[in-house]
Amino acid sequence: MRFFRVLLGSLLWLVAGVVGLLGVVLCVSIILLPVGIPLLMLARRLFRTAMALILPRAVVHPIEELGKKAPDVVSKGRAGRKKRKKLRKKATDKPGKAVDSAGKAVRKQRKKVPV
Repeated sequence: MRFFRVLLGSLLWLVAGVVGLLGVVLCVSIILLPVGIPLLMLARRLFRTAMALILPRAVVHPIEELGKKAPDVVSKGRAGRKKRKKLRKKATDKPGKAVDSAGKAVRKQRKKVPV
């Protein structure tokens, strides 16, 4: 089953590449621009679908896969609540924390520079 999904995903990826190339060629001509732009959008959707077929389900739908793991934790009282919080936090960790700490470092450096 996995082999066929990867095979179908790679063929769809090749089709998306051809459609995208055709869209770019049509966008070069001003007259055919209204045809080229929708072809580029179609190519983008085909690439997305191809990647969804190639990648494992846990990568494509992480929250749904987390939901499958969480029900065994649900009925365990306080310990279950703690585990659910940890799982939820892992699933929704934001990369913004790293950006915030980098922003702090930049602000500190800015304060040190004489104006």
